[in-house]
Amino acid sequence: MDAIPTAFLTTWVLPVLLGLGLASATGLRTFLPLLMLALAAKFEFAGVRLNDQMAWLAGWPTIAALAIAATVEFAGDKIPAVDHALNALGFVTRPVAGAVAAGSVLWSMDPTVAAVAGVIVGAPAALAFNAAQGGMRAASTATTGGLGNPVVSLVEDVLAFFTAILALLAPILVPVLLVLLMIVVFRIGRRLRMASGGAAPVSDG
Repeated sequence: MDAIPTAFLTTWVLPVLLGLGLASATGLRTFLPLLMLALAAKFEFAGVRLNDQMAWLAGWPTIAALAIAATVEFAGDKIPAVDHALNALGFVTRPVAGAVAAGSVLWSMDPTVAAVAGVIVGAPAALAFNAAQGGMRAASTATTGGLGNPVVSLVEDVLAFFTAILALLAPILVPVLLVLLMIVVFRIGRRLRMASGGAAPVSDG
């Protein structure tokens, strides 16, 4: 009797939670979570498995391409103007990356069902965190004139990395992790907006 819930947990629940966590991380960084997933699958880290149609993700050519893309994204996001272009592009690329990340780990499902589930689970999660990031970045730009954006970008790098690594290691904690992550992102954005409002000149009326 105990084996049934355990099998259900490991076959269905944990892969969905893993996909949700990775997709959320792609809302902050498009390529880093996918790179971490590809490496985890390649070296069978934490028991990560990919469905058959996504096995190419763990190939060395894909890993090399993702490593280059993640490096370019990391560096480009620290450059004024380039970071805004990346964020604008992210509204398209990050939901796609989220759908790929979520769908690829649903190894027990039919490939078509896994792809659809990946879109349903991954794309909205990535888009939500990308929107939250956009608000945080806009507040930073308004507060510092863009000078503080590289610092905010580094914070986002750290959040994306730890979200992905915790999803890989402990997917059961993903719901709690995502609530905490959203609180952190919104609080940073709120503080930046408050700083922007406090810095505005006061009119004598």
